[in-house]
Amino acid sequence: MPQIAFEGASVSYDGVQTLAPLTATLTEQRIGIIGSNGSGKSTTVRLINGLIEPTTGRVLYDGLDPRTDGKEVRKRVGFVFSDAESQIVMPRVSDDVAFSLRRFKLPREEVRARVAAVLERFDLTDRAENSPHTLSGGEKQMLALASVLVIEPDTVIADEPTTLLDLRNRRRIIRELMGLDQQVIVVTHDLEMLRDFDRVLCIDDSQLVYDGAPADAIRFYVDLMDRKP
Repeated sequence: MPQIAFEGASVSYDGVQTLAPLTATLTEQRIGIIGSNGSGKSTTVRLINGLIEPTTGRVLYDGLDPRTDGKEVRKRVGFVFSDAESQIVMPRVSDDVAFSLRRFKLPREEVRARVAAVLERFDLTDRAENSPHTLSGGEKQMLALASVLVIEPDTVIADEPTTLLDLRNRRRIIRELMGLDQQVIVVTHDLEMLRDFDRVLCIDDSQLVYDGAPADAIRFYVDLMDRKP
């Protein structure tokens, strides 16, 4: 698995700290990140592929710094947002998936083959010529995941991927993520989803407050929330 190293990485905006200096090394295949809204979870994972930059310290992905090696890192790290609409950039479903491959400069036939395969995998073949905006919420999230997996990344980061989904689509997304061979990092409020993960980090008030096995981390987090006013 890839190694992700946070070396005293912190983030501040206008003097307000949104992530306290974080030092941790992530090498497991299934990693969960939990915490209340605004705690710094999304900030943490967005540092990994350079969506935001640390104010102090640094983050390394297999020795690559996203600030200087951003293109290479983003070829290896795919990011799925909770709001799939934010990832739609093209007028047709198939074009939206193919768009992810543009920076790889692949032969046209390989692009077609990869797009066709991932659309079939996520039951979107019949929607290939449709506008992505006509898809259901669950289909849009499948499209977002398809657009990430088509680049064949080494790491998939999913930021609250089940938040806007009904039970059936929530369960489908969880099955897909759990079935991946890649390293998967999930930010979520869905604690049940994390029970079979390898490691769970709990972030509270911009700080890493627990890091350990899923059952222990979930218990710590629930107790922490129960103690808050």
